[in-house]
Amino acid sequence: QVQLVESGGGLVQAGGSLRLSCAASGRTFNRIGVGWFRQAPGKEREFVAAISWTATTTYANSVKGRFTISRDNAENTVYLHMNSLKPEDTAVYYCAANYLRMPSRTLDIDYWGQGTQVTVSS
Repeated sequence: QVQLVESGGGLVQAGGSLRLSCAASGRTFNRIGVGWFRQAPGKEREFVAAISWTATTTYANSVKGRFTISRDNAENTVYLHMNSLKPEDTAVYYCAANYLRMPSRTLDIDYWGQGTQVTVSS
């Protein structure tokens, strides 16, 4: 079992930055792939970024060059650094984790966090 707790959401102006954190507890963190998804009102949940247990990363095209995902295995934490934020980035951001698989597909996730709101004003 893995428990995920997100933090770091908030309100920011367009062009600004935020850093989201996902703290994991439970199963061996260095065998866990961790990702971020987001869901805007009236829209389906979508993939944002993910990092494997070997630190391989993958990103959605919409955030490439603006967002960076990283992990600190000593702290059992994954970060999502978000720069050059746009109003269309406004959503609830969810942390997700899979054991020994990359969490990049919404329907193939072992564990979800509770979500954190990110609002980007224009």
